[in-house]
Amino acid sequence: MVRQLYYPFRVWQSRVTKPVRSLFLVYSNGVYRLYEYAFQDINNYNSLVLVGQKNYSVEDTAIEITDIQAVLQKVMIATEPQIPFPQADSFERVINICELLSEQELSRNDVTEQYAFDVRQTNYYTDAARYLGLLEKRKDGIMPIYRLSDMGKRILGLKYKQRQLAYCNLILSHKAFCDTLRKYLESGNMSSTGEIVQIMKASNLYNVGSESTFERRSSTIKGWLNWILGLVNE
Repeated sequence: MVRQLYYPFRVWQSRVTKPVRSLFLVYSNGVYRLYEYAFQDINNYNSLVLVGQKNYSVEDTAIEITDIQAVLQKVMIATEPQIPFPQADSFERVINICELLSEQELSRNDVTEQYAFDVRQTNYYTDAARYLGLLEKRKDGIMPIYRLSDMGKRILGLKYKQRQLAYCNLILSHKAFCDTLRKYLESGNMSSTGEIVQIMKASNLYNVGSESTFERRSSTIKGWLNWILGLVNE
């Protein structure tokens, strides 16, 4: 929310003569992300612009492309679960939900409120984490309740590098993701939507039928593989 920066900025800007710099800190997945913002017009709440961004970690975060290739070479392809193929483009959000559930189980409403999602987004991202085996779901009456799986707990307890490579292994154990990354590493270019859809159709996905559904969910493959490739430059 912009107000988290705007109101403190206006208060301190009125009290001191030195320039006031607005920093927003996000901690997730072992990485501290600092964002510096500025207000181009101090009287305009919506004049926020990003000045710069840096990531910091107290752990070893060095991941090489050879680490990703090693995971790809050793990964065992899993049978597709009877869970909807993910429609959740941000893998960081999948990790965030697992972190949120690391302390206690939460209802779908709790997750929705924590993330300012709508219910559909909550379903997409919790289903994505369940698809990978990171979360489990039960019902309390008609309300879904989510908790971290034993595997999810184990992975969250790993050091940074081992944790990221464990996430990579989970993703690449699914044929559609594995085959698309192989093609990327062979060609140096991300496959087109049409090419990814053809890979998906050959991967025995659960309950994905229409062409439009294949196309929408192909964006998850691009998003998660870009997250994997981004680890090399983080």
